Amino acid sequence: MTKRLDGKIALVTGASRGIGAAVAIKYAEEGAHVIIAARTATALESVDDEIKKINGNCTIVPVDLTEHQKIDQLGALIYERFGKLDIIVSNAAQLGHLSPLHQIDTKVWEKIIALNMTVNYRILRSMDPLLRMSDSGRGIFVTSAVVQNDSPYWGAYAVSKAGLEKLVKTYAMEVRQSNIRVNLVDPGQVDTKMLAEAMPGLDMSNIAKPSQITEIFVQLAESSFDKNGEIFQAQ
Repeated sequence: MTKRLDGKIALVTGASRGIGAAVAIKYAEEGAHVIIAARTATALESVDDEIKKINGNCTIVPVDLTEHQKIDQLGALIYERFGKLDIIVSNAAQLGHLSPLHQIDTKVWEKIIALNMTVNYRILRSMDPLLRMSDSGRGIFVTSAVVQNDSPYWGAYAVSKAGLEKLVKTYAMEVRQSNIRVNLVDPGQVDTKMLAEAMPGLDMSNIAKPSQITEIFVQLAESSFDKNGEIFQAQ
């Protein structure tokens, strides 16, 4: 039986754990060759082991995406090896500490904006030519309900995700006449290290596991999916 992502080349960032790891494993299960990127090589190797268990195909790329030249280098490596890129899942993000805006350390602010927003601009800038080489380039970016909820103390994270949403929607309009479609996913509350750090007293027993929200990421990656510049709820 043909798998939904057979023959696709997919880049997943923040893939060493949580949502990124779950999406990478699901994509491999659906037939994609998955390029998994994160800072920690040992954690990526654990994800690679899981992919090998299901006879999937995977390439590990340990990289700090905030070193922006590394993104350009990654694009060049993907082109040299694969000649195209079919799917990007840009999941890498940082919450920082929940704090009143006026008390956020400037270095923490800059780090959150750099990873959650500027890195995504650099990814689009570097990967756009590769997506155009695909017959159906797909970009999937992870946002958050905090953009709409006006939650106090989430300022830096909320601002960075609001910027990400406008970035993706603008790019979507710019590529609407091409083969590229880009959208955003709001995963909702998911049992991840980030959520546990943000809400240490939260009962995780009824919170969705990362593996339970991967279906929307597959749907948005399929060649037949034609919606563009929208936000989709994972649950």
